[in-house]
Amino acid sequence: MTAHGLFALLFAPSGQNAGAGLPIFLIQIGALIAIFYFMLIRPQRRQQERHRQLLASLQRGDRIVTSGGIIGEVVHLKDDEVTVKSAESRLIVQRSNIANILNRSVEAAKPQ
Repeated sequence: MTAHGLFALLFAPSGQNAGAGLPIFLIQIGALIAIFYFMLIRPQRRQQERHRQLLASLQRGDRIVTSGGIIGEVVHLKDDEVTVKSAESRLIVQRSNIANILNRSVEAAKPQ
């Protein structure tokens, strides 16, 4: 038997109930999409929103940790840059690279 004949046998309708599998298949695909949304996409969006609020509430004098692990104190803020004093040096880091604020919690940092 040729490959064309095998594909014809695999995808050929089998009797009267050939169309009954389509709604079940669509329900399974819908359930899979819902699982991905509630388990992956939604929690990631919440985490991004909390990080955005954290960065928006950044102030001079806050002790921060960058994504590279540098701990320092915020000295100066610009739109997209933050000057951080760490030990005896001053570093300019991008605002998006700030991972956490050490001297206050996320709930306290939320603007009311």
